[in-house]
Amino acid sequence: MDAPALIDGVVISALVWLVIGVVGIFLAQHFVLVSRRLFPLGALNGLAMALLALAALGSGTQELILPIGLPGLPFHLRLDALSSFFLFLLGAASAGISIYAAGYFRKAEGSALGLQCLLYHVFLASMVLVMLANDGYAFMVAWETMALSSFFLVTSEHRHAEIRRAGYLYLLLAHIGAVAILLSFGVMAGSAGDYTFDAMRGFDGGEFWETAAFLLALVGFGAKAGLLPLHAWLPEAHPAAPSPVSAMMSGVMLKTAIYGLLRVGFDLLQAHAWWWGLLLLLVGLASALFGVAFSAVQTDMKRLLAYSSIENVGLIVLAMGLALIFSAFGMGGFAALALTALLYHCLNHAFFKSLLFLATGSVLHATGERNLGKLGGLIHQMPWVAWLALIGVLASAGLPPLNGFVSEWLLLQSFLFTPEVPHGYLNMLLPVFAGAIALVAALAGFTMVKFFGIIFLGQPREEKLAQAHDASRLSRLGLLWLAAGCVLLGLVPNAVIALIEPVVRLLIGAALPEAGAVNWLFLAPFSAERASYSPLIFFGGIAVLTLAAWLIVRRRYHGRAARVPPWDCGFPLQTGRMQDTSEGYSQPIRRIFSPIFKRTRQHPSPFDARPRYLSIVEDPLWYWLYLPVAWIVERCTRVVNFLQRGRIAVYLLYSFATLIILLVLTRG
Repeated sequence: MDAPALIDGVVISALVWLVIGVVGIFLAQHFVLVSRRLFPLGALNGLAMALLALAALGSGTQELILPIGLPGLPFHLRLDALSSFFLFLLGAASAGISIYAAGYFRKAEGSALGLQCLLYHVFLASMVLVMLANDGYAFMVAWETMALSSFFLVTSEHRHAEIRRAGYLYLLLAHIGAVAILLSFGVMAGSAGDYTFDAMRGFDGGEFWETAAFLLALVGFGAKAGLLPLHAWLPEAHPAAPSPVSAMMSGVMLKTAIYGLLRVGFDLLQAHAWWWGLLLLLVGLASALFGVAFSAVQTDMKRLLAYSSIENVGLIVLAMGLALIFSAFGMGGFAALALTALLYHCLNHAFFKSLLFLATGSVLHATGERNLGKLGGLIHQMPWVAWLALIGVLASAGLPPLNGFVSEWLLLQSFLFTPEVPHGYLNMLLPVFAGAIALVAALAGFTMVKFFGIIFLGQPREEKLAQAHDASRLSRLGLLWLAAGCVLLGLVPNAVIALIEPVVRLLIGAALPEAGAVNWLFLAPFSAERASYSPLIFFGGIAVLTLAAWLIVRRRYHGRAARVPPWDCGFPLQTGRMQDTSEGYSQPIRRIFSPIFKRTRQHPSPFDARPRYLSIVEDPLWYWLYLPVAWIVERCTRVVNFLQRGRIAVYLLYSFATLIILLVLTRG
């Protein structure tokens, strides 16, 4: 396919998703046809989208005008390296999620499958249009379509009050963010009123208005990304949504917000103030620490992953802030390293977090439980899910040779160059951020050990877990696709960095030195003398040591090894209820980070006939920020209701009083 046809192919691929959704409505009564045919077809279309985007990464910029919209406001579309990269992320991740969804959905669960098919594929198509939009009008139409379709997907189980509450909270914050984005576009459009991105790139409103546009974009896209303090919707909406939707929202939709921040901060706004980067560093670090601390103490497996997404988005924004600082001081090579780490982590998070959300979906289907305190020992009943989830857990924990390690290692390498920033105060602050990132990585590893160990290892904590079943064949295929992505992205980092290079050149006009890409075996961001990493050698070392250990054991015992019960400390009457609980495992974290938690505890009395221990950790920002704002809005609403009585005589009285006041003021 020649270059000019690539953008046409991407648009056609988005239309195919829309057609699949519409067909799903007409075939709503044919459950098997919708689930076993349409969703796999959507997965194939996602794979086609990924291939088209991959071909477009090195094909320059292509533009297209669609004759739809309002008179005089057609949709302007643009396919460049930045949009191509995120379209590749969307297509590759959605291929695995969609094929998993084909085996996930069941009859009589939530909304009708035909309606879910429509909303799901409209959701996908709207994200494509977000990444292609080349004017503010097309962008906002696609953005709101994405928000509304995902809202209805979140509230699939709308019969439950808590799910409706989660959906409305998500929709509220989504619209607050949309208003901020629209105002940011309005500022950049200026007095000319031209809402095309080409016109916004020429915006020169001075430092004040450029800063205003950037801050509005940060609020708008930060609300969608789940940055503090606009994060409250994320740990509520992800557990409420069906698992494929949770995977799509966390793995892909959050990246549309990162795409928007990159588009505004590096493409549309040409001026880069160093303190913009410092602000992003502060917001990103606060989000990362907050997310990982709350993730570590969760007892609901989907809420644990939701808070983990806040942590990962925080790391991505940290990398963006560092890239802005380097760019502001003209340090193009270092900015390229930070942006490479950012984009790499976006891709990594899309794969390992989608894999983990889908694994929890399989556990939820097999057991009917998502409370960690009622799970355990599922590796025996669900070996496919357990071993594939282990890959996602290791990747999320940032362990080599999987993909999560590469991007976090690149980010830490970026911070090693911060002493060369020509600003004294920044040189004192930036090492603190590097230490905090190491702390976040350690806590993320702690959380993932808890997640996998409590769910899959040990003994079952409930008798019904013995009836759990493994994932279906289609669901296994989706899990395998995402797990393979985690492995490949970890083993061939130089190939991935080569794909990222056109995006980095587009945004900052620089790229990593050739030393980081010429050697296929070693990854050296700047030079092998400073730092290098070889995932293939690391993986080979693990494989050799594992094989050697196996051969030694076989030779030493000649196959005479026997399976025996583990040591029971002299007390043989142990049950699954005696294992370490989720609350007990995370107790040190609750104590260390107690100032940022709102805890409710109930201790049993020695005389209680049925003693019960209760410990609830809540978000203090809900009580410090959201409830006070809700109280103010409620009071203002009461004032408006008092003024708006619905009687014509009262409205005439208001008009008469206004005229009298104006006459008095005019005479004065």
